Amino acid sequence: MQPDNLSHPAPERSGGLERRLLLLLLLPFGLVGLVGAWFQYQAAGTAAAQQDQRLLRLAPMLGDSVVSAQQEPADAPAGLLPPKPLLLLAPPVEEFLNERAGTVGYGILSTQGQLLLGDAWLPTVLPATAEPEFLSVTEGGVTYRVIAQRVPTAVGDLIVQLADGSDARQNWLHMVLSRVLLPNLVLMVVAAFGVRWAVAKALRPLVALTHAVEHRSPRDLSPIAANATPAEVRPLVQSLNRLFALVNAQTEAQRRFVADAAHQLRTPLAGLQAQIEAWGQATRTLDEQDHISLRVDQVRGLRSAARRTTQLANQLLALSRADVTTADSSATQRVDLKDLCETVLALYLDAAAAKHIDLGLAAEPTQVNGHAWLLRELLINLLDNAIKYTPPHGLVTLRCGPGEAAGPWLAVEDNGPGIAPAERERVLQRFYRVPGSATDGNGLGLAIAHEIARAHGTQLQLTPGEGGRGLRVGTVFLTGS
Repeated sequence: MQPDNLSHPAPERSGGLERRLLLLLLLPFGLVGLVGAWFQYQAAGTAAAQQDQRLLRLAPMLGDSVVSAQQEPADAPAGLLPPKPLLLLAPPVEEFLNERAGTVGYGILSTQGQLLLGDAWLPTVLPATAEPEFLSVTEGGVTYRVIAQRVPTAVGDLIVQLADGSDARQNWLHMVLSRVLLPNLVLMVVAAFGVRWAVAKALRPLVALTHAVEHRSPRDLSPIAANATPAEVRPLVQSLNRLFALVNAQTEAQRRFVADAAHQLRTPLAGLQAQIEAWGQATRTLDEQDHISLRVDQVRGLRSAARRTTQLANQLLALSRADVTTADSSATQRVDLKDLCETVLALYLDAAAAKHIDLGLAAEPTQVNGHAWLLRELLINLLDNAIKYTPPHGLVTLRCGPGEAAGPWLAVEDNGPGIAPAERERVLQRFYRVPGSATDGNGLGLAIAHEIARAHGTQLQLTPGEGGRGLRVGTVFLTGS
């Protein structure tokens, strides 16, 4: 059942594309057929108008063809019938009657409606004036266009009639069927089979791509070969590859975070366990006074280890969130850097006072697009590092400003021991500590600040402090106001 379910969507997509292409092709064919039928009808109307004009020209000529009247027999009753006229057909009339023999007719009638010469099936039409009259008559399954006109002849006024059965309008439906609709119908059938074959062949790479994605392991985030796909599908494949790369980077960051957390938490937790074990063993052999003294020392050690463990856990959590934000461009907001600096500065007044450090603020009003909680974490880590590594009676200053040529900037400056130029790149790596550091730490503060700067499209800059002493750590934002 599983392979059938996986392969089922491809025919649906193919069928949908086939239906769309067939519809897009059949609609123009149908439109062409209607336009062709309209043009055929217009052409038939034009031919019929020309036919009427020809009959209008030939009718007087038929009247002119009457040259005299035949002599009546001596025994014929007098006055019952008018004498039959003698015809000497004009060449155009003779040509008209001969070239369309079987589909034409003519008649010559007296003004009282008596048929003198011609076809008896013609209707009796008696125009009172010289204006011609047109009508259509069906005889033997053929529709004739008939003209009747009163004309003067050599024997007096007569009614002449000409009938033409080649009216183009009665044949236009047959012409439309044979010349327009039937060819288009054949083209539609051929197009239906051609489109089905062409779509099936053209969609083979897309169906293969669908199967490759559907049967891919969730752990396989390797890019798809874009060169093996059609040019129209290549942007989709490139988008999928970018998505795979982002998911792979985020997965790798989470995997690295779990490994780092497990490795780094092992040390403070082992220290806590050792403190507790030593405390338990010492309390069995010491007297009351020594027990109290040891208890105070052990509590201080446990508090220090617990604080370090808590700080490490918080830093690891901040590092993980910074990694996720770097991989996922979530919505940003306007952050007031001056307000943020004032808020974070208040958190470290006690810590700075405990070491007799002059903690100052030099901030100008400025704003930047970013993540407020991440920028707060950046400042916390930079200030924590500065206060931790600056010796007693030192100077730490938190600065921010709108910038002139570049953009808004943020920095923490101290007059401590600083960092050698050769070490400035390495201290941005996770869990790296400068050899010989006298202060305890996890090697995460600057790494977290560096990841947060990357999440905001910039980078952390480490330079000497004022007068070439200490360290200035800051960043310049590329966007803001």
